[in-house]
Amino acid sequence: MSELKYKRVVLKLSGEALAGEKGFGINPPVIKKIAEEIKDVYNEGIQIAIVVGGGNMWRGEAGAEMGMERSQADYIGMLSTIMNGLALQDNLESLDVPTRLQTSIEMKQIAEPYIRRKAVRHLEKGRIVIFSGGTGNPYFSTDTAAVLRAAEIDADAILMAKNGVDGIYSADPNKNADAIKFDHLTQKDLLEKELNVMDSTASSLSKDNDIPLVVFNLNKSGNIKKVVEGKQIGTVVEGK
Repeated sequence: MSELKYKRVVLKLSGEALAGEKGFGINPPVIKKIAEEIKDVYNEGIQIAIVVGGGNMWRGEAGAEMGMERSQADYIGMLSTIMNGLALQDNLESLDVPTRLQTSIEMKQIAEPYIRRKAVRHLEKGRIVIFSGGTGNPYFSTDTAAVLRAAEIDADAILMAKNGVDGIYSADPNKNADAIKFDHLTQKDLLEKELNVMDSTASSLSKDNDIPLVVFNLNKSGNIKKVVEGKQIGTVVEGK
């Protein structure tokens, strides 16, 4: 086993990552590859919790912009994350990786309700835990859910897997050729520089709880494993 920098992590996956080049819905070959990458890390003995977004199916903000009541629109988004969680669970278990899906909105026929102590016990027993349904409250993103769950389970770091972006830049690298990539930042930098890695609520919560964050490119094979081994991949955010 390689030397590991992090022993318990929260892996934040965007919903778009599950869609791949299609941009919408769940792309079976893509989600299978992601599951295989996660299994490689799991085999290293890492305790893994996962928070997955729902942007490949629905975004609450977009619904609100179309005239829908914001809370209602956000609840639809939460259901999208649960569908993604079910798909990811199925793919992981097809690879013989024991996985538990927990939801912040009770759906006892298909998943466990989120219970912090139970989630920690699953991790200690070598099971991957997928947290779905966001925080269970409207007006909060799945980025905030990832930070909240990381604080609750005492995770060593949040691994923020980006779809095609290899770290944090001073500007959008797809729109600005002069954008500068940062190798290291502090939690304070995220807020003061308004880098929009995640929403301000998530950034503030991460800073207040001093939870390290690693932003990296999910599309490059082996990157998740390299991050937990402490190799310089993407951008590391740590220290207040």
